[in-house]
Amino acid sequence: MCIVASVGQGGVNSPADVKTVQALLNLNLAKLSGLTPLAVDGLMGASTVDWITAFQAKAMGMAQPDGRVDPGGATLRALAAGMPPGLSAEKLQGIMINATRQSIDTFTDPLAAKMAARGISTPIRQAHFLAQVGHESGELRYTEELASGDAYEGRRDLGNTQPGDGRKFKGRGLIQLTGRANYMAYGDAIGINLVDGDNCKQVATDPGLAVDVACWFWQTHGLNALADQDDVQAITRRINGGLNGLADRERQLARGKFFLPA
Repeated sequence: MCIVASVGQGGVNSPADVKTVQALLNLNLAKLSGLTPLAVDGLMGASTVDWITAFQAKAMGMAQPDGRVDPGGATLRALAAGMPPGLSAEKLQGIMINATRQSIDTFTDPLAAKMAARGISTPIRQAHFLAQVGHESGELRYTEELASGDAYEGRRDLGNTQPGDGRKFKGRGLIQLTGRANYMAYGDAIGINLVDGDNCKQVATDPGLAVDVACWFWQTHGLNALADQDDVQAITRRINGGLNGLADRERQLARGKFFLPA
């Protein structure tokens, strides 16, 4: 379920639930002529209640709109049914409910393009991919590992054979690329030298590369097949080596499936 409690007139109105409903209302903008998009800010005010009421009256034909959206209720079902297909900024915001609007605007187009290019093209694949990216990146907050990278110094299994490789080739990207050997492999795959000088930093600073390296990892590790099987645990193990953060990955997967229905 994408909301935990009621939103709107007389509702509980937790910020995450309010943001979710605001995003859903924006996705149904075509049914609400004359209204301008809502700010997806989690603040319950008169405008959001008015929008819910207008949707119930105009899109659902309710004679007595109550201005409230309940988990599993008719209004939530109607909002879900009215979403247009495909990935959009509003859908990405709905999935990664804690992401900033700046991050949503930065990554929506690269995600749509790079996912399609690497076969992450069905709703179930997209939902699984975005759930894992959401967890790994802190809902698009981080494209570079917060730790120094010193822990990777001398890690020959990562190809870190030269002094300073640990810091230089620390984790970067929405699913983190780590180690000289992996930077070299990804650079060779896309035809860019990511080893010399400060070129490695592009994986964090270029949104297109930050997205694409995650898609490349997904593709080269066979994760589309696991997504087709709806196996979140197997995907998590392949990315993480264990089941760390599984509850959050499952939470985001549930949101992904809601906003990107099959």
